[in-house]
Amino acid sequence: MKRLSIVAMAILVASLVACNQASAGGSFNQQARLDSLEKDFKQVKEEFEIIKYALDKRGISLEDARKEMEADNKVWDIPDEDSPVFGNTKNPKLTIVEFTEFQCPYCSRIAPTMQELNKKYPNEIKFVYKHFPLSFHSNAQAAAASSIAAQKQGKFWEYRYALATHSRELSDSMYVEVAKQIGLDVDQFKKDMVLDSAMIARIDKDFQLGVKVGVQGTPNFYINGKRQDRFSAELVEKMLKEAK
Repeated sequence: MKRLSIVAMAILVASLVACNQASAGGSFNQQARLDSLEKDFKQVKEEFEIIKYALDKRGISLEDARKEMEADNKVWDIPDEDSPVFGNTKNPKLTIVEFTEFQCPYCSRIAPTMQELNKKYPNEIKFVYKHFPLSFHSNAQAAAASSIAAQKQGKFWEYRYALATHSRELSDSMYVEVAKQIGLDVDQFKKDMVLDSAMIARIDKDFQLGVKVGVQGTPNFYINGKRQDRFSAELVEKMLKEAK
């Protein structure tokens, strides 16, 4: 009812202005503008009701939608800290921060795309990996720990892509097998991959950062600090062109 009152008042004010101008020598064009304004108000009202209906069907209020829009448009300052970084670290055209994990099937599927982007744009893009192991994936934390062990030997990215194909068969023996495949010092790797309190704290640091910036699942991507709901290679290439 309040919304209708606002619209009606706006039309009334416009009408009074138009009438006053007409009495003072206004023209036919003034009435035409008034008619156009009234038509626009009606269209806005109809579109508003459609939007509200769609939101109600999703169980989302206008306030919730506003918060979602603000979150989607927010640009976050996401620090690298001790995360694995690849590509142009000095003056990249794009910085892609990926919150992900190893047991998630969707993360496994996007990994080849990320690997291809690594190969194709090492001079234009800075890639940052953040751990976000989901609580219902029992092997995600241990897998994250194993990748940190590989990072300590300078081969995180090789390990990440080698392990990505084994999302359904994660285990200590699989981690060691992948470590052998990429040429890691296996004895050192076994020591470094232990999921002790320090390792859990290291992984949780990334996770809490993800919660803070609004990560809503895995994988979640941020390009130049802004969350991207529909990440793709095509989107990256489009943004690269626009950045030139």
